[in-house]
Amino acid sequence: MSIGIGLPVSDPAALLEWARRADAGPFRTLGLLDRLVYSNPEPLTALAVLAGATTRVRLQTEVLLAPLRETALLAKQAATLDRMSGGRFVLGLGIGGREDDHHAAGTPLRDRGRRFDRQLADLRALWSGEPHSADAGPIGPAPAREGGPEVLIGAFKPKALARVARWGDGLLAAAPPSWAGGLFDTVRRDWHEHGRKGEPRLVAQVNVALGPDSLVDEAKKAMLAYYAFTGMAEQMASGMLTTAEDLRAAIRAYRDLGADEVMLYCWAADPGQLDRLADLC
Repeated sequence: MSIGIGLPVSDPAALLEWARRADAGPFRTLGLLDRLVYSNPEPLTALAVLAGATTRVRLQTEVLLAPLRETALLAKQAATLDRMSGGRFVLGLGIGGREDDHHAAGTPLRDRGRRFDRQLADLRALWSGEPHSADAGPIGPAPAREGGPEVLIGAFKPKALARVARWGDGLLAAAPPSWAGGLFDTVRRDWHEHGRKGEPRLVAQVNVALGPDSLVDEAKKAMLAYYAFTGMAEQMASGMLTTAEDLRAAIRAYRDLGADEVMLYCWAADPGQLDRLADLC
């Protein structure tokens, strides 16, 4: 099982240092969240910059809110980033639940699930070189991997989890081990019922802040602001792991559940956390 790092979103300019230090360490993946009506960096743009500053780590959206974006352009952007990073791009996708994000993008919130299903089918077709339509030809460039970059789908409910077997390569589960196990089992079952070969890739995400009290306070403040719209921000922030012992226990638990990777999402801006987290890998 590998370990990845979820990047903080409070200071886009600092992400280059995070990326270079992570690339030199034991981490496999760098992940970046997505919102529209917020001060976070746009993830495809930011990860393109980080791709040029690194040589080894994978670059992952977790999750990109696909219904906010026009499908043909998203297909081109993802294929370009995948190709230019040498196949290091992982496209984590979800539907998004903030009404203001959808309002700003001009996309109806109530239709986001149906739109997402259409997008997943269209992305796969475009990455395979099929024409866009009767009036428009194929959209290149061809991605580094035949059929498109690896697609992880962020989901919790059965209907959403079923998308992994239909269109994805794996699941991105932002859930504690007590909850993630059931999600993993559902995805594995759906995968085999759909006749998919091999096994789905299972990636867990856990929120962390390892350092002095001031760093932990900064991380919790940032997380509370980011998730205020859910009405569950306090509950989510209380689950943040802040000790080496708790982190090691969570990593062991995810490993026992069969996770392929655990993303340690950092909410505080201090890149010194990477040194502390590297000791746990």
